Amino acid sequence: MRGMVADSRPCPEVLIQIAAARAALDQAARVLLEDHLEHCIVEAQDRGNISSAIGDLKEALNRFIG
Repeated sequence: MRGMVADSRPCPEVLIQIAAARAALDQAARVLLEDHLEHCIVEAQDRGNISSAIGDLKEALNRFIG
């Protein structure tokens, strides 16, 4: 992105690239969250430590969402 700005690329073009990067990160986060719910949370339930696992997930989500 810095290179685009340094090259005096049009602002809309830079913003489109930023939006694409955000969308890619959001999709990666969604896949990671789904995997965590399907595996880690289920395993925590089976082990009897679901409360701790949910607490850790809530803390991570609070940091992620802000």
